[in-house]
Amino acid sequence: QVQLVESGGGLVQAGGSLRLSCAASGGMFSIFRMGWFRQAPGSERELVATIRWDIDSTYYADSVKGRFTISRDNAKKTMYLQMNSLKPEDTAVYYCALTPNWGDFRSWGQGTQVTVSA
Repeated sequence: QVQLVESGGGLVQAGGSLRLSCAASGGMFSIFRMGWFRQAPGSERELVATIRWDIDSTYYADSVKGRFTISRDNAKKTMYLQMNSLKPEDTAVYYCALTPNWGDFRSWGQGTQVTVSA
């Protein structure tokens, strides 16, 4: 069973940067696409960014375009999210997720808190 472990969250002032990591492990599994989601208190979970594992293809939500960069290290089975120019509205628990095909994201991490102070 795939296990996803996020790290890199924390408290940062507005305008600052953080880099999140998500490491996948757990025996034999395939990765087609991975993604970052976030959920703020009282809000629904929203998609932040996704990345294909086999080709150079990424997606970003409009709210983070130009500020966040998603990347991956296939050998390490690790995905990253570089977050620059952070805003208080970026405050949320950030989750990583994985899917082995075009279907829904099946495997989820436990989440890491990102707090941006004004």
